[in-house]
Amino acid sequence: MFRKFDEKESVSAVSQLKTSIQKGIRTQILTQYPTFEPYLTEIWPKKEPARLVKCHEKIEILVVSNEALFFKQRNGPWFPNLKLLHAYPFMLPIQIVDKGAIKFILSGAHIMCPGLTSPGAFLDMECEEGAAVQVHCEGKENAIAVGTMILSSVDVRDVNKGVGIEVAHYLNDGLWHLKHVK
Repeated sequence: MFRKFDEKESVSAVSQLKTSIQKGIRTQILTQYPTFEPYLTEIWPKKEPARLVKCHEKIEILVVSNEALFFKQRNGPWFPNLKLLHAYPFMLPIQIVDKGAIKFILSGAHIMCPGLTSPGAFLDMECEEGAAVQVHCEGKENAIAVGTMILSSVDVRDVNKGVGIEVAHYLNDGLWHLKHVK
């Protein structure tokens, strides 16, 4: 999603959100991440205005205090930015890939089922198809990517072929390098 993202070329509009729209987005985020409610007011105080950055491919980025916090594509779920996820790692279920997948993920590739089922990997069996997840690498502490489960965890284990997680945002992509949005 953000592989060829460039702030000057990819951003089409930045708009201040009305209070009613901010409440709607806040409700959507809290519905998606119910355990995050006590922390949301820390990063997004109620009186702090939010802006919505509209980008190519129907991508929207929620910006509060000049920091990109969440993003979504079309009517999909709100994903936390990796920097936010590093501060609050409990937001999303964790899937761990083996060491061989690291260079492919950091170049924007989706995560294949064998990378989730091989020795050294860990597959959270609670995840359903379409769930937002964070991707860690074997032996690493922080997430290197955020994505959506294409197959449920049970199907990933049983099929063990094809794409298991569609990566939306990864370390060193365009969103990671996004400067303060004015």
